[in-house]
Amino acid sequence: MVIGMKIECVKVGFLKCNCYLLIKNNNCLVIDPGDEADKIINMIGNRNVVGVLITHNHFDHVGCVKDLCDKYNIKSYDYYNLLEGLNKLGDFSFYVIHTLGHYKDCCTYYFKDEKVMFTGDFLFKGGIGRCDLSGGDYNLMLDSIDRIKKYDDDIIIYPGHGDSSVLGIEKKDNNYFK
Repeated sequence: MVIGMKIECVKVGFLKCNCYLLIKNNNCLVIDPGDEADKIINMIGNRNVVGVLITHNHFDHVGCVKDLCDKYNIKSYDYYNLLEGLNKLGDFSFYVIHTLGHYKDCCTYYFKDEKVMFTGDFLFKGGIGRCDLSGGDYNLMLDSIDRIKKYDDDIIIYPGHGDSSVLGIEKKDNNYFK
């Protein structure tokens, strides 16, 4: 029996990065394990971990990637080893969208069947990621916003920090989408 995808979030590290566990048929995909490996491992429990997705390679999003990959004998996936477009890991099918601007390797992961996006530090509820840090580029951020505007309004966005939102609300209320 196939079940729908369940999403669990744990805030990790001093910057409270959102680490997500995506669960489907007792398989687990981890997004942005930034810190506190023991906390994440405890949440994973006895699930079968199929991989780690990284939205971008800032320390607060990748701090314990190696710990998880070593423990579960899995790989991590990001801008550098995933093709833009449709990808599949175990039971999980998702689209990689390059959403540069906050950093030079930002990816958004879009799970079309579930109508959810994991935006890392590209898009937040009511804002966008900083572009003034090393590797950031405001013009690339504006291009990325234009790319995301074409997606359906009812998609739930799960950012790298803070609360989730809905893409249609961001299109309407987020000043960077104007």
